[in-house]
Amino acid sequence: MARWCYRHRLLVLLLWVVSLLGAGVGASAGGTAYANVFSLPDTDSKTAYDLMEQAFPKAAGDTDTVVWKVDEGSVRDTSVRSRIEPALAEIGRMPGVGAVSSPYAGARGAAQISRDGTIAYAQLTFTERANAVPKQLVQDVVDTARTAERGGLRVELGGQAITRIQQPPAGLSELVGLAAAALVLFLAFGSLFAMLLPIAVAVFGVGIGLFSTQVISHVTDVPDIAPLLASLIGLGVGIDYALFIVTRHRRGLLRGLEPEESAVTALNTSGRAVLFAGGTVCIALAGMLVTNLRFLDGVVIGTSLTVVLSVLAAVTLLPALLGFLGPRVLSRRQRRRLAARGPSGEERASTLAARWSGTVQKRPGWIAGLALVVMVLLALPVLSLRLGATDQGNDDASTTTRRAYDLLAEGFGPGFNGPLQVVSADGDTTALVKGIEETRGVARVAALPSAHGVTVIQVVPTTSPQSEQTDRLIDTLRDEVIPEAGVRAHVGGVTAVSKDFASVTGDRLPYFVATIVGLGFLLLLVAFRSLLVPLTAAVMNLVAAAASFGVLVAIYQWGWGLDLLGLGKEGPIQAFLPVIMLSLLFGLSMDYQVFLVSRMHEEWVHTRDNTRAVRVGLAETSRVINSAALIMVCVFLAFVLSGNQGAAMAGVGLAAAVALDAFVLRTALVPAAMHLFGRANWWLPARLERRLPHLAVEAREEPEGAPVPRQPGPASVIHGFVRTGEGEPVHGAAVTLLSKGGRQLDRVTSLADGSYIVAVPGPGTYLLAATASPHGSRAHHVVVTDGPLVHDVELTEDEMDEEDEVDEVDEVDEVDEVSQSALGRP
Repeated sequence: MARWCYRHRLLVLLLWVVSLLGAGVGASAGGTAYANVFSLPDTDSKTAYDLMEQAFPKAAGDTDTVVWKVDEGSVRDTSVRSRIEPALAEIGRMPGVGAVSSPYAGARGAAQISRDGTIAYAQLTFTERANAVPKQLVQDVVDTARTAERGGLRVELGGQAITRIQQPPAGLSELVGLAAAALVLFLAFGSLFAMLLPIAVAVFGVGIGLFSTQVISHVTDVPDIAPLLASLIGLGVGIDYALFIVTRHRRGLLRGLEPEESAVTALNTSGRAVLFAGGTVCIALAGMLVTNLRFLDGVVIGTSLTVVLSVLAAVTLLPALLGFLGPRVLSRRQRRRLAARGPSGEERASTLAARWSGTVQKRPGWIAGLALVVMVLLALPVLSLRLGATDQGNDDASTTTRRAYDLLAEGFGPGFNGPLQVVSADGDTTALVKGIEETRGVARVAALPSAHGVTVIQVVPTTSPQSEQTDRLIDTLRDEVIPEAGVRAHVGGVTAVSKDFASVTGDRLPYFVATIVGLGFLLLLVAFRSLLVPLTAAVMNLVAAAASFGVLVAIYQWGWGLDLLGLGKEGPIQAFLPVIMLSLLFGLSMDYQVFLVSRMHEEWVHTRDNTRAVRVGLAETSRVINSAALIMVCVFLAFVLSGNQGAAMAGVGLAAAVALDAFVLRTALVPAAMHLFGRANWWLPARLERRLPHLAVEAREEPEGAPVPRQPGPASVIHGFVRTGEGEPVHGAAVTLLSKGGRQLDRVTSLADGSYIVAVPGPGTYLLAATASPHGSRAHHVVVTDGPLVHDVELTEDEMDEEDEVDEVDEVDEVDEVSQSALGRP
């Protein structure tokens, strides 16, 4: 498929462009129909909602509030009324506004004026739900209400429709995230064209995914946070997956492969890993369905669809774009070096990564202990985690919705912003009303006129909607007051729905975690033929989740740094966030585990040396994993600018989770633990080994050069380090394996930590030579038996091994000539 896409690149590009434009036109024509369905089946608040819908079927439009306060005098003064009433009348005449209830309209309106007479409010009801109200209409309402302001008279507005116009421009967070990702990619690749490839893949995948989600919202309930979360995760995985493939492709070009062969090889290796990683993300996302929360169904659809399209773009669109660019994927410096010196092996490994890998190998106990202490300290705040729902009281203090919220709390009590509705269909509710009035924590009670046999009792608590005392009041009404009154009644309202949502989420969370951890364990078990590797991954994922939620609690629940970051006011953690974050975190963590351990597993299969496998795997993958994680952190943090409290909270939590996972767990704790576990990392019972299906995460690349002739006996490898006389690693040394007849069997270049590995066709005696300027050359006879051989080489300038110099002068000269030629020197 990769070869076909490469050769038919124009057709592939046109198909993707047409798909993007077609999805965009379809979405624009249909508009949006997002619906926040928080109610849950078989809960008390859902029963109350159904009864209210039966009694008041036409109460569908969004209700918002205009609040005003005078510094002196009363809101009843003629000077105030003469400014407010004309503004309210003009708002009531606007098309799309159904009704306006004024505090100046008779005895009922008087309840909308505070006891001290300094604060009043008017309720305006739109004919549509908040998401369907035109933004221009909302802006006209705000502008008209603000015309009544003057010195000593403040006017603020609150409500869901008002929230829409104070949010930043649509797409701002995505653009900021893309810009930050582009900068990281440019620093990583040093090439403008290489930088643009992952960006293009992400834009196509996320763009079509978001347009499709918008269309799907007309068919099923999709919450308005779904497209934000879909773009958040889609941008992250789309850029990261393309980054892994482009990195492998650039390595192939530097090894001298033709652009087409390099692209095909990259897709056949890293592309397979991307398919596996994308599948694990979708499986983790689908795990949300286990919770049976209807609100999350639309989130699963939007995010999973965007991930699938991002993966599809990475394995089809990306090879087509690679065909257009050819060798320009490399930087100019790399192209000049390739033209002047010929193939050089691969992209230069990070010396820093190699040194860190060596440090982890030397001190695994200390590093594992320190990393574990850091994660445990960050996880401690999770012990005080409280799930709930945020409201406009958590908005930034500079917003009109937050100021309106505070004014209503000041004038009518904090519970006014989250009234409860006790709904009964039993008829006589006199005893119930009296019992509620006598309940501690109740500020006001008002029984509305019955309709269709249903009575709604409005209950205003003395505490705010997010207060734990309000939660206890709901429990008291349900468990004590209503049963004592002898009627069948149910407690509803936004606050009660939020409480039930948090309770159900908390009850079902263990089953959800068990499901995604179990699926991840099975996938890694099959991929790496090990019990300890998937078990370690599962434990590390739980540690990362706990630490990331600890960070969220400290910031959003305790308020650490909220004012500094401009993230609003502290409050509970959104009830739906644990499920969404755990799905994404487990999927992304699985990606990093796959890319890290697959390289270790490859070394283990070749050498059966756990120490070398862990060291080389970490040295070679840590740079790309850290780059990918840095990109995701930038993308996720950019969603703080979205203006949506839930998306901002998810962005901060996921950014913390990815940073801790990549920079602490995968770079320190996991490799340190694998060093400590030793060969046990790769143990699997023989009976289980025979029964498990075989799954290749990455196909092996074909070896360079002519096929290695086979001798009787099993194939093996020689591996070790190339160092100077002072013990310093030698990077880029040409290591050549020759038969006793002088035929070259394999040639590699040493990595940043000086390590090398050459393939041996079978047992026997061979000549191993290493050469690097200015360190000279060295050649040794080596005897390989029936397993991997560890052989370190020490290079000293202008010095040869004495034994080989006496016995094999001619052969060494030939080897030296071959090695010098391999390095491009005369």
